[in-house]
Amino acid sequence: MGAESLKHIPGSFREAIDFLAARGELKQIKDEVDTVYEISAIEKKLDNGPAFFFENIKGYPGVRDAGNLFARIEDTAAMFGLDDHRKLKFKCHRAIKTPLPPKIVSKAPSQEIVITANIDISTTLPLIKHSPDDAGPMLGGGVALVKYPAEETWEISFKRMYFRGKDWGSINIIPATHLGKIAAGEFTKGSRVPLTINIGVSPAVMMMAAAYAIHTVVPDGTDELAIAGALQEAPVEICKAKTVDAYAIADSEWVIEGYALPEKIFETDEAEKLGKAQASPFAPEWAGYLAKALKPPKFQVTAITHRQDRPIFYTPLAASFETENLSRSFREACFYDIAEGIAPGLVTDVNIPYGIRANSGAVYQVKKRFSGDDSFVKNILSGALGVSMSRLILAVDDDVNIYSADDILWAIATRANTQTGFNKAPPGSAAVGYVLNEYAARTGAGGGEGIAIDATAPYAARPSFQRAHYPSDTVDVSKWLTQEEIAAIRTMQSDYARFLADIGG
Repeated sequence: MGAESLKHIPGSFREAIDFLAARGELKQIKDEVDTVYEISAIEKKLDNGPAFFFENIKGYPGVRDAGNLFARIEDTAAMFGLDDHRKLKFKCHRAIKTPLPPKIVSKAPSQEIVITANIDISTTLPLIKHSPDDAGPMLGGGVALVKYPAEETWEISFKRMYFRGKDWGSINIIPATHLGKIAAGEFTKGSRVPLTINIGVSPAVMMMAAAYAIHTVVPDGTDELAIAGALQEAPVEICKAKTVDAYAIADSEWVIEGYALPEKIFETDEAEKLGKAQASPFAPEWAGYLAKALKPPKFQVTAITHRQDRPIFYTPLAASFETENLSRSFREACFYDIAEGIAPGLVTDVNIPYGIRANSGAVYQVKKRFSGDDSFVKNILSGALGVSMSRLILAVDDDVNIYSADDILWAIATRANTQTGFNKAPPGSAAVGYVLNEYAARTGAGGGEGIAIDATAPYAARPSFQRAHYPSDTVDVSKWLTQEEIAAIRTMQSDYARFLADIGG
């Protein structure tokens, strides 16, 4: 790919790769790599580092692959013209409020090559095997695009897929999602759902598609392509699919056309032999555990289309910084919107630390203005705890660094009232997708519910909670040490030690 500097937000996968190359954040791998373990091992070993561009994939001549494009949140924010990654959630929030509808085009790069005969997914697409525990190569980087019935709006979402045949496999459509509702409506009529799976799309489309469980602010029927368009400040271009009554993203590298069917199948051959879901291994999932094979709808492929010039595949890892950075900003925007609807101006920032995982919760930073805000904080926490998938919601004061897990823990340990500061969600409110919840459901043990923690100081008691302050932020130690000595000592400090040194805390 070229390394020319882009003066606009990347509107395609290739432009995103070019953008990272221009920033010096792309490592091009020219030696041959295997789809079995090697790609996933490279991406995981060097996670939270540069993006990787694989130019020589074993068994797939003329096909390239990219991964870890969003492994660094700083680079992700820069793609959208931001100099501070903390601003990205607010840009996502504005995009939700000011959508820009997609544009339908008649000619698309994603349809330069059309395959409708002798379809074989596994020999055409370099599906990767992630780990020795996997059931086999799977597709995790495809964005499903579905048009809402009788409406000119579109739903987009990442869906894990496993192909057990040359032209058929499973698509993990979860009932409590927009696509799940669309599919249920069609399946009850005995109808199939035409859709496309788009691989290698623009950063904005991928971020919107990765924004799981934000239905509170993006309700059923919302045009999610329009939100992506607003985020990238240009309409997302789409085109009619070649073989099904659906649309595809025009700038995709690859498109799989087909139908989601009412028939449900086990994701893997092993699960089919056992005749039981949640019993055999599948692949690592976003929560950091090895997922078990499910029994979702069957997907029938009708066509594969792709770009002519050495199409680029996309291989994100489910449990990775890339997945977190793709999904967190819209999720943070969702939590921010809830807070603004309860007490405008009280919340100054929202962060989802990596350890919480993007679907699991958030940390609010609040600046109390009067004693009534003590109650509003609890209202916000209760509202956020009701968001799908929430397991851990916290609130801290504006003198706490919500981007430091150590500082968050300090606030909990020193400010959370054990009598009034902990709020547990009602029994049975836990969402699917967590190992603990699945265990609780099987055993009846309970404990899968979420919890909210108010780690803020009472407004009236703020003087008692003033942080200690040393003059390390004002005294110039270069009077006694050289800049080289200071820099060497700073590298010895932990991230939290450096933060405390900078604020004198």
